[in-house]
Amino acid sequence: MKPVGLLCLTGILLTLTRSASGQQVYSLTARVINAGQEPIAVHARLLSIPDSAVLKSGLFPDGVVSFPAISQTNAVLRLSSLSFADTLIRIHNNGHSQLNLGVLVMQERNFQLHEVRISGQAPLVSQGSNGSVDVQVTGTILAGSTSVTQILERSPGVTFNDGRISVVGKGEALLFLNSQAITYEQLAAIPVSQIIRIEIIANPSSRYDAEGKAVIRIITKANAEKGTTGSITQQYTYSDFAGGESNTLSDLNHRKGKLTIAANYTLRAGHDREILHTTRTRPATTNFLHSDLTTDWQRKLRNYSSYGVGIQYNPSDNTYFSLGYKGNLDKLGGSQDSRNSITDAINQGIYNSRLAKNEKRLNHSLIFNYNRTLDSLGSAFFIGSQVTRFRTDVRDLISENNALNDSIFSRRLKNNQSYSITIFSAQADYTKAFGSDKKLETGLKLTYATTASGTDFLVAASGEYFQPDPKLSSQFDYTEWLPAAYINYSGAISKSVHFGAGIRNEWTHYTLNTTAGAGQMIQKSYFNVFPNFLLTKTVWDDLAFRLSYVAKITRPRYQALNPWVIYQDPFTSIQGNPGLRPEKVHAFEIGMNYRQFDLRAGYNYTLDPRSGAALRGDGPNSYVLKGINLEKDHTFFLSGSATLTIGWWNTTNTVTLSQSNSIDNQYGFELVKPRPQLYAYTSNTFTIKNLVKIQLLAWYLGDKYYGLYYNKSRATVTLGLEKDFFKNAWKLRFTANDLFH
Repeated sequence: MKPVGLLCLTGILLTLTRSASGQQVYSLTARVINAGQEPIAVHARLLSIPDSAVLKSGLFPDGVVSFPAISQTNAVLRLSSLSFADTLIRIHNNGHSQLNLGVLVMQERNFQLHEVRISGQAPLVSQGSNGSVDVQVTGTILAGSTSVTQILERSPGVTFNDGRISVVGKGEALLFLNSQAITYEQLAAIPVSQIIRIEIIANPSSRYDAEGKAVIRIITKANAEKGTTGSITQQYTYSDFAGGESNTLSDLNHRKGKLTIAANYTLRAGHDREILHTTRTRPATTNFLHSDLTTDWQRKLRNYSSYGVGIQYNPSDNTYFSLGYKGNLDKLGGSQDSRNSITDAINQGIYNSRLAKNEKRLNHSLIFNYNRTLDSLGSAFFIGSQVTRFRTDVRDLISENNALNDSIFSRRLKNNQSYSITIFSAQADYTKAFGSDKKLETGLKLTYATTASGTDFLVAASGEYFQPDPKLSSQFDYTEWLPAAYINYSGAISKSVHFGAGIRNEWTHYTLNTTAGAGQMIQKSYFNVFPNFLLTKTVWDDLAFRLSYVAKITRPRYQALNPWVIYQDPFTSIQGNPGLRPEKVHAFEIGMNYRQFDLRAGYNYTLDPRSGAALRGDGPNSYVLKGINLEKDHTFFLSGSATLTIGWWNTTNTVTLSQSNSIDNQYGFELVKPRPQLYAYTSNTFTIKNLVKIQLLAWYLGDKYYGLYYNKSRATVTLGLEKDFFKNAWKLRFTANDLFH
């Protein structure tokens, strides 16, 4: 079927939306909070009268309880949460299609242990039968994190590498804020105080964009409490390595009637530091070369401000409109010191450079959402749109002092860069529920992106004026259109067997122009179909098996296509590659879930996997670092997770073993020998009533051998203490990061 036909088919399905009320059935909703007005994770069960048989049950990590398709007029709702007394509510429906119980406050339950008053801690992590992982933020020590990225760094199975967020065993993840895709740069504008939980989806359905190999979904609070609430948090960190850094976080919410207004502001200032040591060797005698490069980034965060304001109007219980603005302003100073010792068959040189950093980033996002619940079964219609603009200006001054054999020479350079990215997206999603266990989802999405950049490099020898360097200067323009359509169905084959299947179609058309080198213009279109499938078999109430398949794509970032020069020293630079191709992955997984124990094994087959290489430059000793595509890659992984709660102690532990084997016959590089990589994570929370809440978190990411790269192991140990004052109105938090570094 042609792309247009597939899009039209989904468009026809969207036109079938109609408001319908389930006959003789109704839906039940409620919000569960604690005495401190915070949502709590709750296990809800709907019981029949008079035999107390379980009609429906579920775990609701954000405290929002929702049961569709209830046919019993009279029932009992039982709410259970660790450290809280069970709450029983009698339900009687007088023919309404929707029954909203409003806000329910659960009372904390205390007990004695060796003369010390202890209260339980809600689980930090819960495992889904479909392989997803929910990380609770509200009410845990994660709520004291300085940023969303810090929350993700402390979440099981999530790693950071070169500005990319990945899920262990899967790869780079796509980020979602509630129901809309966002970029990594937009994370800075999300207030930590508004986050309820993080959902890590290892096997996403066709409802989500095909981009990325997994999905990380950030769930924020839906509605504020009536009246005006707000918070101010002050944090300060210090290390001998980097220096001090302060974070000021504030938010304000006001709700009156059907209108809700929210605003937030975050200020980050101080110092950050990173050191990279790289060696390169050409062992052949004829063109021997050894390079030993150390780069030290000493960043000064002059003003990192994130801000946002939003308004939401609820004309009825089943409809809302929202309009929000998010932005951030980053002013970066500091320096970048580089020392490169190069030895070849004839010469020996030492090349030192210092870059005085002067960078400004200004980002804006405008978001509009409309959502309507169509019936008591869970059918819904959603429309969302987003306009985002990123602007970066760089005015760096570089000084070089070099020594080659017995000669010493110096020069100065100016690097003036400006680039902007504008992204517009609009989507429409329709969900039709057929009873409590059958659901059809379909939708359309259009994304348009354009980016433009200009680089002017100026060079001045010692004592001379600056002159333009045409080899290091360039212009770049890129435009992309990406329409998409999807359909997904989930249902039950029997009482114990459930399945979900879907397909997503995406058509990509882009135009690229650059003046770098000899200049080039690239125009290309391609169409992809991404199927997905999930089958689950429940053996007992607590034991389930699953089998899944997902097809995904990872397109090169706009910056990765831009061949502009990021200068390091006279012989080392970083450039984008306009010829990069998107990588396609086919992911297979089998898994078992028993209560809060999860075991999974998977295999990923990747075509055109992206890698990076140091390619020969114009000179015999020069290198250009750029992204390339290898031929294919095979990745296997085995992972086990367990979450346990023993009174006042809650512990989450994950262990993953993975191995990647890349294959390439194009460049002739010598690929590293693949070896298994170990990832281990543990998070332990101890809650002692009236004393302190203690968290000990640690993770270890072992040596990684993949493709052209070898990454050394990394590890961190974090200790956190939290103390409440004045009946939970004030919180004092102390966090020690990287205790042994």
